[in-house]
Amino acid sequence: MESPAPSLPDTIAAVATAPGRGGIGVIRVSGAALAPMAYALTGKPPEPRTAGFVRFLDVDDKVIDEGILLYFPAPRSFTGEDVLELQGHGGPVVMQMLLARCVELGARLAQPGEFSRRAFLNGKMDLAQAEAVADLIEASTVAAARSAVRSLSGAFSDEMHRLTDALIDLRMLVEATLDFPEEELEFLEKARAMERLEAIRAQLADVLDRARQGALLRTGMNVVLVGQPNVGKSSLLNCLAGEERAIVTDIAGTTRDAVRETIAIEGIPIHVIDTAGLRDTSDPVERIGVERTWREIARADVILRLVDAREGVQARDRTIDAALPAGVERITVHNKIDLCGVDPARSEENGAVSVFLSAQQGAGVDLLRRELLRIAGWHAHGEDVVLARERHLVALRAALGHVEAAREQGAALELFAEELRRAQESIGEVTGEFTADDLLGVIFSRFCIGK
Repeated sequence: MESPAPSLPDTIAAVATAPGRGGIGVIRVSGAALAPMAYALTGKPPEPRTAGFVRFLDVDDKVIDEGILLYFPAPRSFTGEDVLELQGHGGPVVMQMLLARCVELGARLAQPGEFSRRAFLNGKMDLAQAEAVADLIEASTVAAARSAVRSLSGAFSDEMHRLTDALIDLRMLVEATLDFPEEELEFLEKARAMERLEAIRAQLADVLDRARQGALLRTGMNVVLVGQPNVGKSSLLNCLAGEERAIVTDIAGTTRDAVRETIAIEGIPIHVIDTAGLRDTSDPVERIGVERTWREIARADVILRLVDAREGVQARDRTIDAALPAGVERITVHNKIDLCGVDPARSEENGAVSVFLSAQQGAGVDLLRRELLRIAGWHAHGEDVVLARERHLVALRAALGHVEAAREQGAALELFAEELRRAQESIGEVTGEFTADDLLGVIFSRFCIGK
């Protein structure tokens, strides 16, 4: 009895450009044997990897749109399958008409990240590279975008493969030695096994450190400005942003809702949130703003508590400070030093940091920027920063822990070898070599549709 032929993957289609109107809109289609679909769409056979002007036709051969068709036969395509790209005019109605025509011809609507997932499953890229696609799209600073491009080109994956190869070589040496127990210690000494292990440990520690920095580039941190009304929170936001993002007046309570602005400090995205002044108020709108302020405070990575430098920390400021969540980094910012003749400065007392500045004139703001970098744990790595996700950090920490555990095993070679195996598996989780299907579903579901 003949075995059944393997089933072909179904065909998926999606609008690959951002929602809205634009000069150009792109629909991407991926599946098996798409040349007939291309013919049905255009009335002519497609030329592989050749841009050609076409008319996109409906079922009655009426023109839907005019544009360019690109045909990438498998396996030389993004997904490793046949891929069509329909480049038409970027109106939402036209895009939906073209997409509906693709569905009529046998495609189904793609799920978020499904194109990248097929590229991963077909060996066109590993998991770290696939994630770099989404990171590049979402990058909020130039440094983050450049780091994502390096990961997409395979720089991060290459480091993981080098570590894996080094672990495999050491595992082969150790496991071969287990067959000759009377010579194992002498053999391992001659092969400098512990030196190799230390080199792997040092390389892992370096990658983990750069990955931590890359995680900062990717996600940044939330900085919330709090304080009494009219202490200069909006002025500080505008100063950090370099433009008038928040309304500034002498009237207390001007800010009624949270105002968000993302700034870059040495490439790190800092999400600054200006909030309503914290005070008791009978104004119902301002009261809602105060409630929202406390919600933003609960999500803060760093709290900047602003006070008027002319008055210093007052009883009301101490009341606010006591109500702030424990364990969140905070800096007391003494603003308006230009009005009281105080020089810009940083001070620290019992671990509590204060920065004296003028948001209006910009004096001392660089001190605050440096303090935010210190709290973030940032130190420059040049072009070698790895744009890492939390799961990468977890896997790298686990791998480093297994390598350090192997170093502690000494002559217990069976345990030594087991720790090396577990370290290799942890590194494999980064590139997807040892990644469960349910985790893949979670990862790719966070991608945008069309990628």
